[in-house]
Amino acid sequence: MQLHDRSDRRTPRARTRPARTRLIALAAAGTAALAGCQAAGPGGSGGSADSPEGYPVTVDECGREVRVDAPPERAVTLNQHATEVMLALGLEERMAGTAYLDDAVLPEYEDAYEGVPVLADEYPSFEDLLAAEPDFVYAGYPGSAFDEAEGRGRDALEGAGMATYGSLEQCADEVTVETAYQEIRNIGTLFGAEDRAEELVAGIEDRLAGVEGRLDGTEPVDVLVVDSLGDTVFTSGGSGIGDAIIERAGGRNVFTDLDDVFADVSIEDAADRSPEAIVFYDYGAIPVEEKIAAVEDDPLLSGTPAVEEERYAVLPLSSAVAGVRVGDAVADVADQLHPGTDG
Repeated sequence: MQLHDRSDRRTPRARTRPARTRLIALAAAGTAALAGCQAAGPGGSGGSADSPEGYPVTVDECGREVRVDAPPERAVTLNQHATEVMLALGLEERMAGTAYLDDAVLPEYEDAYEGVPVLADEYPSFEDLLAAEPDFVYAGYPGSAFDEAEGRGRDALEGAGMATYGSLEQCADEVTVETAYQEIRNIGTLFGAEDRAEELVAGIEDRLAGVEGRLDGTEPVDVLVVDSLGDTVFTSGGSGIGDAIIERAGGRNVFTDLDDVFADVSIEDAADRSPEAIVFYDYGAIPVEEKIAAVEDDPLLSGTPAVEEERYAVLPLSSAVAGVRVGDAVADVADQLHPGTDG
């Protein structure tokens, strides 16, 4: 069975470039409408000389300064984890639009999400962004969201009066729980929601401490991540937050030695590492049940302890990112890897 669909939200399929008719006129209109939050140098947005108390503020985004002279009032979020960070900070009233979910937003954010305009199922065109009149665009996967070939390059957006910010996950040599904390704090700083950001971070820390306490004395299990399976296994290496989630959930990623977030590895190598459990990433059009069936049908992987004991865990891809879900992701995987310790 061939299961190698990698059309995830990190590298979405290219879309047809939007028609450029009316772009010049729209850009001019958007720039005028956003005059209170104009770009002021790379990664920045300027405003009037009368900035609110505490502003301007600047945060570091991968060595790039992002500055706002006032709390953004019309933000657009691209990708689910960016959207959920905003909603968790209680900023839905300052969202002019959102786009590109991997799956349903967390139940606690459903009501707030319903009040935010959805600009597109995937990434909106430059025209659609301009029509929403945003002053700030926050991308979970900036490499795809700010695609110059699609007309959404940062220079184009900032030239139309939008400040831009991309998740720190794009540049961290190793994505950890602390990366998620800094992501939440950065957005809190830009929007004047620092106290709420600290509350969120404290809540995640408490969740993780609870998991650590109930796993005390539990022997870690060797874990293989299966994102997808074909001629190779597309798995999680040691640089992504998936590795950190597994470790804190009482596991050892068998490919933690790979200096990548994701990597193709041979089926032979995956089987030779004798995983005791398999974590399946859940997303896209291929159900987890099909991924499990493919692993169980493979002549090499079927002989691993994980398959022989049917020791599986499932993690939504939307939880394997540097966002507000990290505490729940660790707890969820821990419950599945060590069911006797759940609580």
